[in-house]
Amino acid sequence: MTHAGSGPNVKRWNEQRWVLDAVIQTIGVEWDQPRLAYTMYPAGIDAIADFRAVGAKVRKFADVHGEFAAAARRREIHAGQFEKQGRRVAARESYFIAALLYSAARWPIFENNEKSIRYNARMVACYDRFAALMNRPIERVEIPFGTRGRSLPGYLHLPREPRPGEKFPCAISIDGMDASKEIMCSMYGDKFLERGMANFIYDGPGQGECTIREIFVTENNHMDAALSVYGWLSRHPHIDKDRIVVRGVSFGTYFGLQAAAALGNRIRGAAVSFVCHEPGMHALMEMSSPTFKMRFMYMAGYTDEKLFDRFRKKFTLQRQAAKIQCPVLIQAGEDDELSPLEATDELLKKVKAPKMFVVYEGERHAIGGNNLSSYLGENWFTMHADWCLDRIDGKPAPNERVFINALGQAVAVPYR
Repeated sequence: MTHAGSGPNVKRWNEQRWVLDAVIQTIGVEWDQPRLAYTMYPAGIDAIADFRAVGAKVRKFADVHGEFAAAARRREIHAGQFEKQGRRVAARESYFIAALLYSAARWPIFENNEKSIRYNARMVACYDRFAALMNRPIERVEIPFGTRGRSLPGYLHLPREPRPGEKFPCAISIDGMDASKEIMCSMYGDKFLERGMANFIYDGPGQGECTIREIFVTENNHMDAALSVYGWLSRHPHIDKDRIVVRGVSFGTYFGLQAAAALGNRIRGAAVSFVCHEPGMHALMEMSSPTFKMRFMYMAGYTDEKLFDRFRKKFTLQRQAAKIQCPVLIQAGEDDELSPLEATDELLKKVKAPKMFVVYEGERHAIGGNNLSSYLGENWFTMHADWCLDRIDGKPAPNERVFINALGQAVAVPYR
């Protein structure tokens, strides 16, 4: 929701807005990516009606934030009523779903204005109430970052109440461009908590709450963020600093590998899925929906497109890849429209640590639903989580490129 003269000024956005609205009217709110699916996923089936109702009502881009916000407010009201009635489980579930809906309402607003600030505040308030009512420990965290007393917001989820002196292995979870930390840990059945690991979710520079705080992304400050996060976790009484992995999704595949380069041998592994590795981000910024560029300019604090185009050319992992010392898992769709796989192959040539590159035949950026390879082959998220657990447990890491075909068969070729 950016008006003339406010927020990023993107030529394709200005010229093609009518085309975008026509596409949304034809295809729906998931014209560019399965945002209903991935945002509701952490809440489970109880959120389906809320999100699908939003999808049915959105007919143009300007509808998106308002429909998500209205659905969020309805859930928040229900949650408050349940809490007053002493129905703690019902209340926390509705607070969690409301937080996810508010997270989605924030996405289409590319400036700090009254609505984006309000949606952000309600998202945080709902998630905090969920955390207070949950039946496992969830700790709200502020990681000191940079100067002027700024901090990165996060939540530390523990799999259960720890025994005295007990320490858990931990996954550091990094989201991408379009959502926020709140979607990175499931309400129930989280794949990392279920494997006995803590799950630390946070907003790095340019992500989630950080845009409201004007902590903008640069070409390398997610490396500084990773060091700050690791430093905080290493001092936590219930985290085993010697058994930590990093994981990232979508643009978190870029930030996640930056984190791996920064942390060196202090982490056991880095698992990243749905790649964003093209140097300069041409496909993402110039060949995809103009909303991607609008969002990233907002994340970086730019309004001038020409200045931003010079800035984005600094985004490359080619120099940092050689610094990665831990095993790496990368999962991608063969036909990823946001980042050509050749960029990831080139990147992996520089990674000397054991690496596993899994490609799903016919899949796009968001693996799942585009080809039988993701249905008949191993579920990407299960593989992702088990690979992390194997690194935590000290098992030897595979060193191979794996192609999962449309029959679900995995064909592995060792790296030499």
